[in-house]
Amino acid sequence: MGPALFANAITDLADWLGDFSSNWWFLLIIFAVALLDSVIPVVPSETMVIIGGVAAGAGDQNLLLVILFGAAGAFIGDHTAYFLGKNMSGWIERKAEQHPKQQNRLVWAEEQIRVRGGLLLITARFIPGGRTALTISSGVTKQPRPWFTGWITAAVLIWATYAALLGYIGGKAFEDDHTRAFLVAFGAAISATILIELGRHFWGKLRST
Repeated sequence: MGPALFANAITDLADWLGDFSSNWWFLLIIFAVALLDSVIPVVPSETMVIIGGVAAGAGDQNLLLVILFGAAGAFIGDHTAYFLGKNMSGWIERKAEQHPKQQNRLVWAEEQIRVRGGLLLITARFIPGGRTALTISSGVTKQPRPWFTGWITAAVLIWATYAALLGYIGGKAFEDDHTRAFLVAFGAAISATILIELGRHFWGKLRST
């Protein structure tokens, strides 16, 4: 594919996303994807919230509703993962006893939750896959539900606000250029994720020295 064809494909995709995300029911898509991503970490929930933010910046969605629908889906999804872990804790622990690596992971998760507390739940929400592992581990290790709910409420609101604002700022800055708005928003999201991962990596090294 040549540069011109690639640019045209990106433009067509951005135009399609702009039309798709301008519908009222796109908020339901955001809610459903955020919920599923908390349990099955292969669904791009950040992407949907960012797209909703871009649509809000262009005047096609309400920013507050984008944040609320994203946060609500993530809240229910995180609690679903927590209750799955709690209800299956006996089976998971029996399986872990037969596999030292799994046993070590459970011990590590419980230790991390004990040492780092609820802030770990906020940090993990920005790490695809990591949030699911931690919410399930919170259930397996029987962390108090009120404690879990309080921190998860903060985590999903911060996460949804961050993702929606990325899209909103891009949408406002490039109201007449959907392609650039999406590229700027996604680029910022990817950069932030890389910075979080690097910070986590170096913080782990500092703690181990």
